[in-house]
Amino acid sequence: MYDSKNIDKHKKWLPLTFSLRFIFGNLNILGLSLLLMCCTALLTWLGYLVTIHFADGLTGHFFQQPPETAGIIGWFLVKGWWLLKFIFLMFSRVIAFYLAFLVSYSLTSPGYAFLSISSEKKYLGEKFTDDEGFTWAVFVKDLVEGCKIGLFGLGVTLAAVFLNLIPVVGAGLVVILYIFYSTLMFIDYPTSRQHWSLGTKLGWLKQQWPKALRLGWLPALTSMIPVINIFFMALLFPLFTVHATLNFIKTTTDMEEYDPEI
Repeated sequence: MYDSKNIDKHKKWLPLTFSLRFIFGNLNILGLSLLLMCCTALLTWLGYLVTIHFADGLTGHFFQQPPETAGIIGWFLVKGWWLLKFIFLMFSRVIAFYLAFLVSYSLTSPGYAFLSISSEKKYLGEKFTDDEGFTWAVFVKDLVEGCKIGLFGLGVTLAAVFLNLIPVVGAGLVVILYIFYSTLMFIDYPTSRQHWSLGTKLGWLKQQWPKALRLGWLPALTSMIPVINIFFMALLFPLFTVHATLNFIKTTTDMEEYDPEI
């Protein structure tokens, strides 16, 4: 079994390789990760197919065959049609993935929250403090916060559509936006145990933006890979969850001046 006592817990950052060894060194965490991996892949794939079918239905037969034209003007029309089709396919697939993934994220959130708690408990050992216990008030509050993350994700997706319209810098702004949102999704698990509000989580992102970038860049870029993003995200989501949880623990431990009530 993995012995976290041999690790220097005063390090300010735990690499992804450490999180990977941490998972494979704990059979319970590994088994839970595999189960969540399958559930995430299945739900995201089904949601992706439904969303793509709906998006393609909105365009009808427009993108099925290029327009029949002749002359110089016709040549430009055909090239414009191909460019428009490429843009539509690229952005519709990315947006469809995020919408499907948000649904999958919401449905599997309790499982990943349990994975996060299990990882935190294993890593901290005797220093781990148990929750106050189950109460309906706490359950409802955490559920509302989870819904806020999902709705916030819809706003992020909508903002990404408009940011893409900005010449030159638009695509870069979208990537940065998705990086921070990816981090927000993953720190939602350890912060939910502490009953942080959405505003507090966003405050942490602002205050710890260098670490937020380090946590979110790989999940964000992975999610933008067409088609295979579904399988890669499902495969890596448990790893990203554990990785974010462990580094969040390090951040909140090292940063004693941070007040969760801010």
